[in-house]
Amino acid sequence: MLNRFNVRAAKMMLAVTTIVTATLGGSTAAWALEDTTSTTSASPIKNVIILIPDGMANDATALARWYKGSSLTLDSMASGMVRTHSADAPIADSAPAGTAFATGYKSHTGFVGVLPDKATMPGQKAIAPGDARKPVASVLEASKLAGKATGIIATSEIMHATPADFSAHYPDRKNYDALSKQQVYNGMDVVLGGGSKYLEPSGRKDGENLVSSIKALGYDYVTTPEAMKASDSNKLWGMFAPAGMAYNMDRDPAKQPSLAEMTSKAIEVLSKDEDGFFLMVEGSKVDWAAHANDPIGIISDVLAFDDAVKVAMDFAKADGETAVVAVTDHGNGGLTIGNNATSGTYDKEPLSTFIGPLKKAKLTGEGVEAKLNAKRTNIKAVMKQYYGITDLTSEEIATIKAAEPGSLNYAIGPMISKRAGIGWTTGGHTGGDVVLYTYAPNNDRPFGVIDNTDVAKYMARVLDLDLDSVSKQLFVPAKQAFTAKGATYKLDLTDAKNPKILVTKGNTKLELQIYKNIALVNGKKTALEGVIVYNGVEAFVPQTAVDLIQ
Repeated sequence: MLNRFNVRAAKMMLAVTTIVTATLGGSTAAWALEDTTSTTSASPIKNVIILIPDGMANDATALARWYKGSSLTLDSMASGMVRTHSADAPIADSAPAGTAFATGYKSHTGFVGVLPDKATMPGQKAIAPGDARKPVASVLEASKLAGKATGIIATSEIMHATPADFSAHYPDRKNYDALSKQQVYNGMDVVLGGGSKYLEPSGRKDGENLVSSIKALGYDYVTTPEAMKASDSNKLWGMFAPAGMAYNMDRDPAKQPSLAEMTSKAIEVLSKDEDGFFLMVEGSKVDWAAHANDPIGIISDVLAFDDAVKVAMDFAKADGETAVVAVTDHGNGGLTIGNNATSGTYDKEPLSTFIGPLKKAKLTGEGVEAKLNAKRTNIKAVMKQYYGITDLTSEEIATIKAAEPGSLNYAIGPMISKRAGIGWTTGGHTGGDVVLYTYAPNNDRPFGVIDNTDVAKYMARVLDLDLDSVSKQLFVPAKQAFTAKGATYKLDLTDAKNPKILVTKGNTKLELQIYKNIALVNGKKTALEGVIVYNGVEAFVPQTAVDLIQ
């Protein structure tokens, strides 16, 4: 049996370097990929909590720390860096970046939980013929099959890219109908966040009432923090906004719970399962604030995210069987403490230069929008009251007045940034490495510079899950499998509300409802071990569906 000294010695012998050769522009480049994760078999871990502050640049944590005036919970957890590129681009979209965390496979922009069409970045293996856009299992799905409780939390709508990456599969992140239906029928125990309008008939192209479906599946469906806290159900679905939730600084505590409160409630519910649990928590709107170059939104939700990390860490340290991973999927905005105006004075500027103006803000740009009157004639008064800005230029006033509804943070963010010496390089994502934060009770955690796919592989390893085996179990090519059994196969997409697969062999008639886990065998309903996935080209079914045809 390994004692703590043997474990430490084993970890010192971990680094195994493989040289991956890639052809780039006609020349050969050697890429050293170092595995710095532990391979000890003595792990006591049965729970994993991964927390993702979407789009959080490295300077965002520094800015939030200075603003707070003390250390972040994240600070004590830093263990390495993560490469964030997708299969075919050095700067990743959230869908493939989250897919890498969830499945261990890189993908293409917009692709959720499926393989890309091609993998062209250095060091990437080519996609095998026939595997393009094929769904691959997530750590959440593998955890569920292993008997663990599972859950997702997001401050965006829950069918947004990152939460969908762990709980659904489709090569278009905008297809909320397909993604949300899979989430409803994928058997998760806890779902908390925003996005209620995409579950209601009026917000869906297929017109289906998924709120009714959620309730019929036995969930306690709640819409207020009070109801969430009071729930004693083992299946909890909370929707606290029609789309994305408010920034934490703007949040009404009576109407929306904080990310920390949702995390605490999810852990309360999931930890009842003696087999353990897997939980994904996303601080979604750090990314939205970065796109808007809005430092107030970033500070608001980085600090709210750090509060959620503390909840996870407090539980993990008391529990002794829980690993915690906190890592962003990519940078965003190119945020810097210091801008062109401080080029000649950067080392002489006091902290107040950067933090003073930020401290005056009481709301994010999004929150300020609700304080403006219909004709926006009170811009000067509102900006003075809620931002402490008394020197608005005529151009700035015009910009605020002209801002489209829902985009005021894009107008106000750059204004406060300029006054606080905060720099930005882009309104889009960035391609640099990001910080990896981890905790494990036995210190079995990744160190050094790893790939985003290694995050999934680490979580799967400590939970003793085989993701490739689960992919083969959950995503069998339907037409190929059923015709090999001598059955007739038909993909029926005529009814958008109920797309289905029809399979007939002898006296057996099988109907498989796409994006659900429901099969009808001669009209008798049976539940499958996973959802049926259609990727726009072909359908994939769990092996249990194939086994219904003899």
